[in-house]
Amino acid sequence: MKLLIVTVVEAFEKDLFRLFKEANIDRFSGSDIDGYKNPTAVVRSSSWFPSQKSGVESNLFFSFTEDDNIDGLFKLIKEFNSNLETNNPIRAVAVPIEKFI
Repeated sequence: MKLLIVTVVEAFEKDLFRLFKEANIDRFSGSDIDGYKNPTAVVRSSSWFPSQKSGVESNLFFSFTEDDNIDGLFKLIKEFNSNLETNNPIRAVAVPIEKFI
């Protein structure tokens, strides 16, 4: 078992759900996040009352799942990213779990 962590821009969230289903990952958690490519932009735009959001609306998902499911998902994500016309690929990492209850 490993911890799978995936980030995706909001526009591709439904695509990621489809990829999860194809990879037999049916249990996961998620959260809305803001993605940034240039950390200096965050510092420059910081204020008490910013006029507009400077980050990209994104989502972070995680799942405790088996290696076979992760391998399948990584293949699907690689294929999905190879067909993108934008510079916002789905990103994923798998982290080994030492112990769990």
